Amino acid sequence: MKRYSQSGAARPSLQDTLLVFSDLDGSLLDIHTYAWQPAMPWLDKLQDFQVPLILCSSKTAAEMQDIQQDLGLEGLPFIAEYGAVIQPDVRWEKAQRHTMGMLHRDIRPYIEQIRLQAGYKFTTFDDVDDRVIGEWTGLSRYRSTLARKHEASVTLIWRDTDEKMVQFEEELAQRGLKCLQGARFWHILDARCGKDVAVNWLIAQYREQEGIMPTTLGLGDGPNDAPLLDSVDFAVVIKGINRQGITLRDDNPAPGCITRSKQDRRAGMKGWITSCPDRSTPPGCGRAVLPDTAGHPLSTAVVRSRNSPSPARS
Repeated sequence: MKRYSQSGAARPSLQDTLLVFSDLDGSLLDIHTYAWQPAMPWLDKLQDFQVPLILCSSKTAAEMQDIQQDLGLEGLPFIAEYGAVIQPDVRWEKAQRHTMGMLHRDIRPYIEQIRLQAGYKFTTFDDVDDRVIGEWTGLSRYRSTLARKHEASVTLIWRDTDEKMVQFEEELAQRGLKCLQGARFWHILDARCGKDVAVNWLIAQYREQEGIMPTTLGLGDGPNDAPLLDSVDFAVVIKGINRQGITLRDDNPAPGCITRSKQDRRAGMKGWITSCPDRSTPPGCGRAVLPDTAGHPLSTAVVRSRNSPSPARS
């Protein structure tokens, strides 16, 4: 059976009781410059329709709050550190931030112990100062400070072999931890945590706190976003810099949706702001209206809905 939105359409509508979950780097934020300004018209439209935009990222809660302030999203829920940290809506009775599983102060000694015993080569954010973080990321000194404020994960640069990484992951698993690869860094967190767990927890909270049965939309550009996209009713797969792409459990494009063609440096941002001319659908859910100035075909995104049948072959 196909998943339809509350309005009866095969795509979500801003008329629905909608929740939008979005990845940041490479999706809402430019992967190179962290710019978000091109998405401002859509941010304004979501606000006009009172649609919550829930940011979901590997970034720390301190970074997320700062980005929320830039985007005018203060007070809304967010998911930080790959789902290990969840901030509920500040209006809710239970608005205290949730950390899922082991805390940073507990994970860090494990990492140090494993490194000393096995001699693995890696550098964590705890090993360096704000200046070095800025050199690695291109962030300002202030944002680099925020990037080191982990609550329930450890971020590192892996400097060893792929074979050693396999061994490292096995040792982490024995301690109830897992290692996730992002666009630039590796992130270690409690194995029970994840973007999917956090998304499902927030959806349940909206049902309980707001008394709604929301239609959910997710946007992401990397393999680490698959758990997020598998947890929502409608998934927008934005073409990113990772060559592996994203594989979803139900990987059938919804009929009528079009796939992204050429990739350029701004593909992620363009995928996010793709929209129908009538502006009746959320970001990423329709035909592109922005030209590709590099001379490529129009940049679009792949939209997939759970339980959608495969489109007929031509």
